[in-house]
Amino acid sequence: MLDCEGVIEAGSRALERRILSWMCVLIAVNQLGFGAVIPVLPLYAKSFDVSQTAIGATVAVYGVARVFLGLPTGKVADVLGRRAALAIGGGVTVLGNLWCAMAATYLELLTARLVAGAGAGIVLTAGLIVLADIASPATRGRTLAIYQGVFLFAVGIGPFPGGFLAERFGLEAPFLVYAIMGAAVTAVAWFGVAETRVEGGTPASRDAVPLRAQVRALLGDVGFRLVCFIGLVGALARTGGLFSIVPILGRERLALSATEIGFGFALGSIVGLLVTYPAGYMADRFGRKAVIVPATVLIGVSMLAFSFAADYAWFLVACLIWGGAITASGAAPAAYAADAAPEGMNAAAMGSYRMLSDVGYVVGPIVLGWMGDAGGLDLPLWAAAGGLFLMAALFGAFASETVRKEGTA
Repeated sequence: MLDCEGVIEAGSRALERRILSWMCVLIAVNQLGFGAVIPVLPLYAKSFDVSQTAIGATVAVYGVARVFLGLPTGKVADVLGRRAALAIGGGVTVLGNLWCAMAATYLELLTARLVAGAGAGIVLTAGLIVLADIASPATRGRTLAIYQGVFLFAVGIGPFPGGFLAERFGLEAPFLVYAIMGAAVTAVAWFGVAETRVEGGTPASRDAVPLRAQVRALLGDVGFRLVCFIGLVGALARTGGLFSIVPILGRERLALSATEIGFGFALGSIVGLLVTYPAGYMADRFGRKAVIVPATVLIGVSMLAFSFAADYAWFLVACLIWGGAITASGAAPAAYAADAAPEGMNAAAMGSYRMLSDVGYVVGPIVLGWMGDAGGLDLPLWAAAGGLFLMAALFGAFASETVRKEGTA
């Protein structure tokens, strides 16, 4: 006799793989454009003759929209669907980055970065919701690891062509490329990604538990709060340290070109690509905490390595440590946040996680940029490392494990 349950399960796995494949294409395109801007943005902002704090603000403002759009994106994804939310994000990304490329003043650049950040925030939040929809707890670490690995590889490899484009065609060129990538994201979202929103039920039934009540329930979980803070300090190190301080440190202290800085980031992303699936497997097999705690510590170590780098070789070593650690830490915290979501609350959980994590995206460049102005380029990197070490200790001590060892495969 035909095993109907087996056929259904096989069909479900095939659909999951197809959706994951399209989501990897989408996020690779999106983050390749984003990565192309990374080594250029501080230099582009500096061309307007502004301070280090103001340079950091061009990174921070990108995250402001992301903070405030996390929960609204979850609502849009529930009402209009995941695919529509992704397509809207791609369209806003196009507008924001075209404006960045054409900015005539620092204030105009700052405003354009806000719009571009809104597009990015919608895409990133909706993407996590899709992945939470399709992955079971037993495979969530590996599913998110594949997605986050592609995400971080594209971010890491992007600075290399971005630096090349900037040197050959001007600092505006990477923003134009990012706009083109945003248009591609919209096309992939609409024509490639299948809808994962549960169609059964009316809007009223989906809203039986109000969004605020869902968020309050999630924030009542100590582990969920702590994993959000893990995301916050990681984003602080990424945007305040790697994106804002490290390119300036490389240029001023080590006399590196934009291409050399971009190559270092790209090299780190290759290491990250090698560790992404093993890290996801470990998160499923041994628990989320077994990956989150050591990876967070290693991100802190990479911040110190950038600070103490005496030449380009040590700069590359710091990039390698960063690439492996940030990729290993990419999937497990998101998987932990999704584990904490009761049935039907994926959008609220991932929207809240993105929103609270993105606070670090905003605070990091401003605070660490101010530290750079006040105390030199080493101080912000040391501060970021200290915050990472502290959060690793708190999460290890107080967060409950969400994976039952006997339930993993």
